[in-house]
Amino acid sequence: MEVRQLQIFRALAEELSFTRTAEKVHTVQSNVTAQIKALEEELGIPLFDRLGRRVTLTDAGRNFLPFASQALAAMDQGQRAIQIGAEPSGPLRIGAAESQLTYRLPEVLRAFHRRFPHVELIFSQHSTATVTLDLEAGKFDMVIHGDNLPPSSSIKSCRLRTERILLLSDASHPLASQATVKPADLAGQNLLLTESGCSYREKLDRALALRNIRPANVTEFSSVEALKQCIGLGMGLGLLPEIVVSRELRQNHIKALHWTGPALDIVTQILWHKDKWISPAMAAFMELVKDKLKESEPGRMVRVPARQK
Repeated sequence: MEVRQLQIFRALAEELSFTRTAEKVHTVQSNVTAQIKALEEELGIPLFDRLGRRVTLTDAGRNFLPFASQALAAMDQGQRAIQIGAEPSGPLRIGAAESQLTYRLPEVLRAFHRRFPHVELIFSQHSTATVTLDLEAGKFDMVIHGDNLPPSSSIKSCRLRTERILLLSDASHPLASQATVKPADLAGQNLLLTESGCSYREKLDRALALRNIRPANVTEFSSVEALKQCIGLGMGLGLLPEIVVSRELRQNHIKALHWTGPALDIVTQILWHKDKWISPAMAAFMELVKDKLKESEPGRMVRVPARQK
């Protein structure tokens, strides 16, 4: 089994096209076909189904993909470990939620680039549902993740800060003028929420389900920016991190309701695989992001009335 075969296999698994794969790995299509065939013969099982012009992974191919990715990632780490010495350099792949990418990390990126210009930072939005698999497969070196617990025992974590999660409405909504808002008040309301799998969305879902509270309608958004705009237009109650709506709150475009239900806040963490080699670039980024995202006022987040059980 050759490194080139694994590289071509991973590229074909991502592209599902022999033509695009050949372009991606800078070779001809016939070589892609030959390398995949040789790999399949060595493993003794097909990795791809060729259905006319369509290419799909077989079950064996899907099972083999994370191991191939891990092997390639390990080789990349080994090369970097012996080549770059103590000076941070090379690519650093970081996954983060949209709210972190938009509102927290730009300042970190600017500061990091100034200090370590030889590191190539690659930011991508990550999915909460696949964070463990993504780290195991080497898709990301680390992930900036919002939840109160790490996703599995194979993942290491470092706490950064508490993110306050707010229940929000437009200024004219009847609940905006109430002294407190409890879970029962959400019965029959239109809710504007992030997609299933989001940590703070799941907290609200559990709070309502335990009390058998049913909203009138739930609209899901893949973008927090779109969700925020719809709250301001009076389309319903929304749930978002405070950092996302801080400007709109100051300008009174939307209102934070005085939620007295179960706590919805989450903890922002750095996650990485327990077997991951901590490169100089990775260590430098961890130190900088911990410094930039630390809570300057430890008690600041506790600003709501006592919660009802």
